[in-house]
Amino acid sequence: MNTFFGSKSNSYCPVNRIEKLFQSKDKEILTIYFTAGFPNLHDTTQIIRLLAQSGVDLIEIGMPFSDPLADGEVIQKSSEVALENGMTIELLFEQLKNIRKETQIPLVLMGYLNPVLQFGVENFCKACAEVGVDGVILPDLPLQEYIDEYKATFEKHGLFNIFLITPQTSEARIRKIDEVSKGFIYLVAQATTTGTKSGVSEEQEAYFKRIVGMNLKNPTQIGFGISDAESFQKACRYAKGAIIGSAFIKHIAQTKDLDKSVVEFVEKIRKKESNKNLDVVVDATDIALELGDGIDIIDGIIDGFSGLID
Repeated sequence: MNTFFGSKSNSYCPVNRIEKLFQSKDKEILTIYFTAGFPNLHDTTQIIRLLAQSGVDLIEIGMPFSDPLADGEVIQKSSEVALENGMTIELLFEQLKNIRKETQIPLVLMGYLNPVLQFGVENFCKACAEVGVDGVILPDLPLQEYIDEYKATFEKHGLFNIFLITPQTSEARIRKIDEVSKGFIYLVAQATTTGTKSGVSEEQEAYFKRIVGMNLKNPTQIGFGISDAESFQKACRYAKGAIIGSAFIKHIAQTKDLDKSVVEFVEKIRKKESNKNLDVVVDATDIALELGDGIDIIDGIIDGFSGLID
């Protein structure tokens, strides 16, 4: 039985922090993803503090899972390490119980449905609200199942559920996602070339422009393959912001000085010009895995449930 619940007085926010962020800032929103319990079990709050102090706008915290099908090799490895370190959802909530005394940066938990079901959806949403988590990304949660079974619970606790779309997502499904979403919509980029360290292809740009042309009510952020200042800036031409995960995880895995490493990474991403000498960019193999296999699996997950809303 899960026993942890935080103090409402420490986390209460009358307006969701994700919503407040997009109301106050409409471009170049930088979101960084990291895996809870990596590199070390109790690094979670330190990384949050450092990212917030370094000028990051939103933080995604990965809930490690033994079978992270939608993640590339770098994030999979970080999940394995975190689980070996002893990370659990209950421990994560314990680590976060006082985080709102230190920062008001929006926090999103990203993971998979099965561990949430084991924890209990009601308990999970309640714990999120009590520690000050603002949103959740569960790529394998079917849209219609969310609407029918969980939407009311999420909304009761002021929790935003963030959905993903890919270049293969139908317009009808995108419209449905936009209708039920709050916060932002996660645009998964598509790999059209391998062997590049950064950049956005013409095919990807066409996809981004198509989404812009749909005039969705929710803002969008682009993720998968955003790894340096150049790709971040290019993605921000077509969305309110972009999400970086693998490049950041790889960077902090290579250093013993976490404080310096986090600050250095964010400073390089925030540069307006391209820095081709950035030595923390994910290599071609990582990009191929992150953009290729991960997207194929996400498409499979999404397409597998598409009949539920058509």
